[in-house]
Amino acid sequence: MKKLMSSIGSMLLMSSLILSGCGGSTSETSQPNQQPAEQPKQEAPKQEQVVLSMHSWRVEDTDGYKKVIAAFEEENPGIKIEFKPFKATEYNTILNTALQSDSGPDIMQLRPYQAGMSLADAGYLEPVDGIAGIKEFAPDVMAAATAKDGKVYGVPLSLNSTQVYYNKKIFEENGLTEPKTWDELITTAKTLKDKGVTPFAFGSKEGWLLSLTHGVIAPGTYNAKEFVDPLLKGEKDFKSAEFAKSIERLKELSAYFPDNYTGLDGNDIRTLFFTGKAAMYIHGSFELEVLQKMNPDLALDFFPMPMENGEAVITTWVDGSYGVNAKSPHKAEAMKFMEFMTTKKFGEVFANEFKRIPALPGVTVDEPLVNKMAEWSQKSSSPYLMVVNFNQGDPTTKATIENSLQGMFLDQLTPEQVVDAVQKSAETWFEPFKK
Repeated sequence: MKKLMSSIGSMLLMSSLILSGCGGSTSETSQPNQQPAEQPKQEAPKQEQVVLSMHSWRVEDTDGYKKVIAAFEEENPGIKIEFKPFKATEYNTILNTALQSDSGPDIMQLRPYQAGMSLADAGYLEPVDGIAGIKEFAPDVMAAATAKDGKVYGVPLSLNSTQVYYNKKIFEENGLTEPKTWDELITTAKTLKDKGVTPFAFGSKEGWLLSLTHGVIAPGTYNAKEFVDPLLKGEKDFKSAEFAKSIERLKELSAYFPDNYTGLDGNDIRTLFFTGKAAMYIHGSFELEVLQKMNPDLALDFFPMPMENGEAVITTWVDGSYGVNAKSPHKAEAMKFMEFMTTKKFGEVFANEFKRIPALPGVTVDEPLVNKMAEWSQKSSSPYLMVVNFNQGDPTTKATIENSLQGMFLDQLTPEQVVDAVQKSAETWFEPFKK
C-alpha cells in the first residue's frame, strides 16, 4: 500500500509540474477561462535623500527659515536642508576657517559686495550665472554679488535700509512729533532726557553698530547728492568739511545715549528699545521683524534722517546673498535651491516672513512699514558707503572707521583723528585717491 501511495503521489507531482509548465503561457487558446496569476508589484527603489548644509549669520531668523526651507523641500522631496546659523560677529571667521579646511557648508550666506565676493576671488564659490531666474534681478542689485571676474556668485535676499525707529507711545506721552531737521532731532533727544527717558538705544561694544549708525547720520550731514559722486570720483575725500562734520555729529549725539553705552552690544540695545526703556533706535530694516516678534504690542514707526536742506534721506544697500561651495559634493542639488531663490514664491515667503524689502521685482509685501521703507528707498536714498564702496583694504576702511569710532567714544581719539584714520586707510587701496 505504501508503495502504491508513493507511486500515486509521484504521478500527481509530475502532473502538477506539467500543468504548471502549461499554465505559464498567456495564450487565450490554451486556457480560455483562466486569468493569469497576478504578479506581485515591484516597489520602485527609494530615492536616496541628499542633505545640504546651509550656514547663515542670522540666529534670530531660525524659525522663519524653517518655513522658507519647508517651501523648498515640498517641491524637492529628495533634498533636505539643515540650517545652521552663527552669531553675526563670529560668522566670517567660522566660515573662512571651514572653507580653508575644505569643511565648508554646501550653501552659505554671503556678505554683500566685496566682503562676500572676496570668497569668490579666492575660488571658494561656484558661479550662479547660469541658473534660471537670475536675470530677473536688476543690475544694481546683482552688483552686490558680482566678483572681479564679472561673474555672479550669489542670489540676493533682500534690500536693506537704515532709519530711526521710534516708540510712538513715548513720543505721544511727551508731546513729540517726528523731527524734520538735525536741530529738531537734538531738541527731541534733550526733551526726552530731561524727562528721564533714554533718548537713543545705542551701544558701541560691537564695531559694526558704529559704521551702521554713522551710515544713517552722515547722509543727512553731507547731503548725499552733493557728496557721494564727487567722493567716488576722487574729487572730494574724507577730510572734506561735510564728512568731518558727520563724525562730530555722532559725537554730539552721544550725550543722549544710555549710561555705560560703551559696554552695550546689539542684543542689549535691542532689548532697551523693544521693552520701552529707550525712545529711538537707529538701525536697519532687518530689525523690524525681530522687534515685532519680541514685542507684538510695540507702537513702532520710523523716520528718515533729516538733511540740512529740510529734506530727509534713508541709507540703502543690497543685503547678503546665498552662494554655493565650489567643493560641495552636492552642487547640483544646491543649485536647485539657488533657482528656488529666484522665484516669486521664495520672494513672497521670505519678504513676508522676515518683513524685508524684496530684492526680486513684483513681490507683494503685506507689512505697511516695509512698504514705507521701500517708498523712501525709491524717493530719497544714499548708499551705505562703508559697505558698498569702502569695505576693502587691510584692515578695511569699514573696520578702520569702526575701530576709530570706538576709540572716540572711549575718549581716546578726537573726531579729527577719526577722519585722518579713515582717509589714510582709503588711500592705501582706493584708486581715485591715488591720483
